[in-house]
Amino acid sequence: MANTYTQIYIQVVFAVQGRQNLIRNDWKDALYKYITGIVKGQNQKLYIVNGIPNHIYILLSLRPAIALSDLVRNIKANSSKFINKRDWIRGKFQWQEGFGAFSPIVFLLR
Repeated sequence: MANTYTQIYIQVVFAVQGRQNLIRNDWKDALYKYITGIVKGQNQKLYIVNGIPNHIYILLSLRPAIALSDLVRNIKANSSKFINKRDWIRGKFQWQEGFGAFSPIVFLLR
């Protein structure tokens, strides 16, 4: 949309199905890099992807061309396929249904 300016910062959080500790140190960086590609491929500004063994945290600036729920659905669907294709875990990897989204205080981003 022409002549539109937004400054929408969002921290997205979602968990592994059952909050299992499945994200391992030996492949988490590859996962974060893959998620980075998904976010940037949707023309969104990414600040950081990080996490712990059972959660992912993504800090981004959301442009109005896509709904947040669509972006997160895309991230979760494609990243779970990425993990399953590599057989990094036994069984089928899945993210828990839903996500959290929070607006951080802007001065923390500078």
